[in-house]
Amino acid sequence: MTLPQPKHTARGQQHDDFADGEFTFRPATREQIKARIAVQGVSGSGKTWTSLAIANGLAEGSRFAVIDTERGAASKYVGVRGIQFDVCPMSKYDPRDLVRALAAAAQAGYGTVLIDSLTHFWKGADGTLDQVDKAKARYGGNSFGGWKEGTPMQNEMVDALLAYPGHVIATMRSHTEWVLQENERGRREPVAVGTRAEQRKGIEYEFDVVGQMDIDNTLTVIKSRCPALHGRVLEKPDGTAVAKELLAWLNDGAEGVDPAAYIKRATAEDATYEGLLALYQEVEARGLLATPYLDGDQPTSLGDLIKTRGTALKTQ
Repeated sequence: MTLPQPKHTARGQQHDDFADGEFTFRPATREQIKARIAVQGVSGSGKTWTSLAIANGLAEGSRFAVIDTERGAASKYVGVRGIQFDVCPMSKYDPRDLVRALAAAAQAGYGTVLIDSLTHFWKGADGTLDQVDKAKARYGGNSFGGWKEGTPMQNEMVDALLAYPGHVIATMRSHTEWVLQENERGRREPVAVGTRAEQRKGIEYEFDVVGQMDIDNTLTVIKSRCPALHGRVLEKPDGTAVAKELLAWLNDGAEGVDPAAYIKRATAEDATYEGLLALYQEVEARGLLATPYLDGDQPTSLGDLIKTRGTALKTQ
């Protein structure tokens, strides 16, 4: 699949009416939120199965979606403990393709999406690093020129993931190092140990919960905004139980706004320019401008959808 090169508009060149709003403060409130979870680990650590079990628990009986870059690894677990899901296999890993897949999943109404794995969109075929190399060649080998195109692609992919109108779980491969450790017989043997995730440095900051799995199928929670999971070490974790604890935390608050309601207002036949301008400001205040949306077969965002339609109405 060949996708067009990204076109990015500087902030100062945006349509003035839909430029960034003023800085305003309002009372903080606790609202229900959607999960953003990362599970990383070495090969054979159990990150795919654990993530499937968590996704199944978060879906609460509904079918969930798997964006599969691991050559059908997730599908080998279909039916195990009653887990059923729909899958979208991918063989090329352009970050813009993940935006497209997330937009399609949102349009189909999947309340939970598992990306297995996010690593491929960084270092796989056509991933961010490939995109940087291709762009660098167009700039005479200048790496700054390469990252000038690659960084926006990576950032837009992360924005779409974070703004997805449902739960998102992403597995990531870990850089593997072999270290000598003493086994139960008192002998030293080489053991595969995962270090940081194979994704852009700092990616863990984007998630609410990050778990590291080792070769013994032990999940260590290395980051958690969910108090019940903070610092937990779970041997052969029960994904259903983890999901239950997460849901108790995620659902503790006032009911949040469904982005589908914003999409309905943005695409309403009787929408007006003034109404769309107000809608844009409301969506911006809630941090939902990057919500993925499929316009025909072209991926876009909720913010761009509102802006494009509002500008067209103003022109008319």
